[in-house]
Amino acid sequence: MTPSRDELRQQLRTARRQLSHDQQKHAAIALASHLPDHSLLQHASQVALYMAADGEIDPHILAEVLFARGKQIALPVMHPFNDHQLLFQRYEPGQPLLPNRYGIPEPQLAKPELIPLQELDVVLMPLVGFDDNGNRLGMGGGFYDRTLGGVEADLRPTLIGLAHSCQRVEKLYAAHWDVPLNGIATEQGLHWVER
Repeated sequence: MTPSRDELRQQLRTARRQLSHDQQKHAAIALASHLPDHSLLQHASQVALYMAADGEIDPHILAEVLFARGKQIALPVMHPFNDHQLLFQRYEPGQPLLPNRYGIPEPQLAKPELIPLQELDVVLMPLVGFDDNGNRLGMGGGFYDRTLGGVEADLRPTLIGLAHSCQRVEKLYAAHWDVPLNGIATEQGLHWVER
């Protein structure tokens, strides 16, 4: 019997949380060693990523490498008025962060530091599960799907999901609101999705 999305979400969250500290550290280093050299990121000037929580692959080393190479980094910030929407704000590694209502660190909202979604070149997104067709299973809040779904596909940044390879599943059934990924990057490399 095929597990429901909620059951699959629990299984995959457990799998990534069970990775040891050393496995997490090596995955973060591997991600930061291969992804910045990809032409997509070499040619990008503004890149959004996230602060890891709940066993997610940690892009903090990647952020430091990209910042050192002159990229403008942005982090998601929960929208103060539109529920389940994200804004993206400039970030420099080491900048103080505050926990949002889910306990995820984010910059203190500063309107002058916001970057419109359409100006971002790449959004590196967290996920719970993924398949090779670019389908993404998130935490269930719909923040990224609602935020990205409001922008026409050809105006969106390139969307790359970041994950541990253990989060791959054979097939995810996308809901009509799910925004597909252009690629998935794990500690093993970057997989492009053919569309």
